[in-house]
Amino acid sequence: MTAGRPAGGIRSLGASLLDDVLAETLDPAYAQAAEARAARGEQQPPPRWRGQALVALTMAVAGVLVAVTYDQAAAKAQGRQEIREALVSDIQEESALSDELAAQLEELRVEVSRTSDDLLAATAVGQRALDALARAEQGTGAVPVTGPGLLVTLANAEAEADDDPVGGGTAATDPRGRVQDGDLQRVVNALWAVGAEAISINGQRLGPTSAIRFAGEAVLVDFRPVTNPYVVAAIGDPDALASAFLLNPQVQALAEDSLNFGLRFEFAKEDELSLPAAGSPELRSAEPLDTRRVPGADPTPGG
Repeated sequence: MTAGRPAGGIRSLGASLLDDVLAETLDPAYAQAAEARAARGEQQPPPRWRGQALVALTMAVAGVLVAVTYDQAAAKAQGRQEIREALVSDIQEESALSDELAAQLEELRVEVSRTSDDLLAATAVGQRALDALARAEQGTGAVPVTGPGLLVTLANAEAEADDDPVGGGTAATDPRGRVQDGDLQRVVNALWAVGAEAISINGQRLGPTSAIRFAGEAVLVDFRPVTNPYVVAAIGDPDALASAFLLNPQVQALAEDSLNFGLRFEFAKEDELSLPAAGSPELRSAEPLDTRRVPGADPTPGG
């Protein structure tokens, strides 16, 4: 053994540091704080109990938040349902009132017409005026009519098998596969052009000033909605109407569109069709009565 070296062999600097780490496993500051707490008689709760308490508290708070959120969502959904039911009830009540008033108006109109007819029929001049009034009412659609004619049906294209009827279809619906207001306008104009005497759409009688418009997803006839399928009834000679109707260029273009986009376009001759009266015509202009006319003269225009 070499003189001057301590017993036990050579020790490196790394071994000395390792001995220090093993000898002092706690941070000095932590050790001092532990000694001070022990001197005061305090005990630190076990770390595992503290973590469990914190997790339980967090879960309790989360459960309360979930319950509050659910209650608020349920209250909002119930409120929306109540509002919807109230609106539906209001609409039904107003619709029933409107139908009742319309029925009363029709009864009063019939009574007034019957009274005026009786008064006018009492004299020859009144009878001529009555005949002129009947022709005017016929032209404006103010009276119901019955007779043979043509029945034209337009309907939207059938839904694809892969489409979701609830509204989650895989592809957007082609608007050209839906009947537009322009399609109904072409049919109606063609029927007027070939000599139809009276026309209705889904039972809604058309007059000289009737309008066919598209609003959102609904077709409006005189501001009243009509739904798919659209049945156009025209009074007139069935054979003459059918032959001339099919030769109309607008109808031929519509037939081509129906083939390209799947629209249903059908027509049939009918021996008897019944069309209701149109709504009351709106007075747009009037002329004062010529008081210089000879009493007892024909009251009809040009008489």
